[in-house]
Amino acid sequence: MMQEKALRFQLSGKTAMFKKPDVNTYAYFTYNNIHKVALLGLLGAVIGLGGYARQKKQESYPEFYDKLKHLKISIIPDLNKHGIYAKKIQTFNNSVGYASFEEGGNLVVREQWLEDPSWTIYLYDDKSSAFEEVADVLRNQKAVYIPYLGKNDHPACITDVQKVEIKKSKERHIHSLVVGEEVETVTEDFFVTPYYFKEIAPIGMKETYNFYEFAPAILTNNTYIFNEEKQNIYRDGESVVFFY
Repeated sequence: MMQEKALRFQLSGKTAMFKKPDVNTYAYFTYNNIHKVALLGLLGAVIGLGGYARQKKQESYPEFYDKLKHLKISIIPDLNKHGIYAKKIQTFNNSVGYASFEEGGNLVVREQWLEDPSWTIYLYDDKSSAFEEVADVLRNQKAVYIPYLGKNDHPACITDVQKVEIKKSKERHIHSLVVGEEVETVTEDFFVTPYYFKEIAPIGMKETYNFYEFAPAILTNNTYIFNEEKQNIYRDGESVVFFY
């Protein structure tokens, strides 16, 4: 039986901002955790793939998403924070471009930023050339472009990069986000304070217009109840993770 593997690394930063597409007139808001499209964009940057600005009219996706969308990922938020990071509204001025049409020639921008976010990231080793290229660049610290957590105000720190052996698991206590699943959970350990986090997050992109595709992202210390046997749950040491 062939041993399955994954690339594991720590991803963190002082701040982050993964902008939600649904905003109001007051401020731009952020998702609580890095989502799959943002993570693939970060990985695309480190291996030198083009982003949204370089997408041509005849291309269905930006280069980073077209080349990396097949990769399976798993995300473990800082479990001490239960998937929810402190957030603050940052206010700054924009006096260029379209801002010149604002009163006084200045646009006041308000953004919600995550503070001190950190995640353990897994990339499933599917033996593809894209996976091998990402693994080589991260392990040898030779990124083509500087990786950011959402935008260039938020430099990303990537540490503790290593390949690990993973084994399929039937366990239902999962440490990572469970994404794309409408599932039930139940509390089994009444001596542990339960927590349950859920948000609707991007899991992919639609062709041409690059609209997000969404699904629930859940983090809990409860036990999951799946309707059928899942093939995307693995164990790495003490951690049980869900790939999507």
